[in-house]
Amino acid sequence: MNDRAPAPGGLALIESLVNTLSVDTGADALDTADGRAAFGLGEAEVPAARELREALRAACLAHAGHTAPGRRASDLDRILAGAPLRVRVDDTGSATLRPAAEPADLASRVAAAIAEATADGTWARLKACQAEDCLWAYYDRSPAGRSRWCSMAVCGSRAKMRAYRSRRGG
Repeated sequence: MNDRAPAPGGLALIESLVNTLSVDTGADALDTADGRAAFGLGEAEVPAARELREALRAACLAHAGHTAPGRRASDLDRILAGAPLRVRVDDTGSATLRPAAEPADLASRVAAAIAEATADGTWARLKACQAEDCLWAYYDRSPAGRSRWCSMAVCGSRAKMRAYRSRRGG
């Protein structure tokens, strides 16, 4: 649905995880071997990945000023509490948070991406589309950071048409 460029840095991982579910069709990429492989998941890890995905969607909706039915953005805190991270310092003295174990589990990779995006001020720009039949994650590159839809040509246009029809009484 999204016609935007992918989110920068580690946010691309989060954006692609949230977008494994097509809300309008119900198709879930995590149901496929290729979809699971994209995130390094085995079948047994899929329920936890889905819980993480929906908590991330709730956080993305919160960034856009909306709430997810039956979810809170703070659910993400509980899920990521067990994600082991460590500080990595390079030869220049720069420090970054990284997963403590290699290969890192999905929650640890997400936690590191959120930490990096929070530090550089991009985390709040990862949002979820306001359209209830979409909820696609996208990175808001607008100057004011106030975009509402993943695609102005699709979801934004539909919303504006609904508002127009509502005002016109038909």
